[in-house]
Amino acid sequence: MRTRSVLTLVAAAAALSLPAVAPASAAGGAVLTTGGTGGTPVAVGDVLSASLKAGTTATLYSSPTGTSGVSCTSSTFTAAVTGNPAAPGTATESVTGHTFDASSCTSNVTGVLGVNSIRIDNLPYSATVTSDGTLTVTPPAGTSIQTTVQLRTLLGSVTCVYKAATLVGKADNADNSISFTNQQFTKSSGSSLCFSTGYFTARYAPVTDAGATVYVN
Repeated sequence: MRTRSVLTLVAAAAALSLPAVAPASAAGGAVLTTGGTGGTPVAVGDVLSASLKAGTTATLYSSPTGTSGVSCTSSTFTAAVTGNPAAPGTATESVTGHTFDASSCTSNVTGVLGVNSIRIDNLPYSATVTSDGTLTVTPPAGTSIQTTVQLRTLLGSVTCVYKAATLVGKADNADNSISFTNQQFTKSSGSSLCFSTGYFTARYAPVTDAGATVYVN
């Protein structure tokens, strides 16, 4: 079963956005390009997308160093480019989708039999990616980045809602990825089976624009 998500992890975004490490800031070039650093500028309105990097998982664990929580092997995000100025600079995006395939998700929380769904709420989110590769995802004014996780237990379904003010990730041109590491969510509602704090980690690669890999400059 596929559901919109975050995770944000967020999701997210999230989306969440684009790659860079030791970015190249060619004079007159755009922040986001295809074909390599300093390549063809990504057009405003283009939709970027990425799935989890092959062989990796997206996790929402109860502690930064623990392994208790939820893990998924299938997740995808999409984001529309809303601004792509000359580098060095800050590109902007609208994260329009972030999904997790619940059939790829498992949980090792005591009392939990499986994961029914993971949904990212309050989309679209805004995202910025700077020439140094820093990616920041923010929700609409007055809302939060919100992840709703529905777990399956012996006593029926349990819904856990987690919120975060922002997500901060990193873009890397080495594998055209964006990654989130231990981004903290706080439980806003749910039973005792829902841990009080969730830490989201995921790596999406490659980020593409109509099949062409995206670079940050």
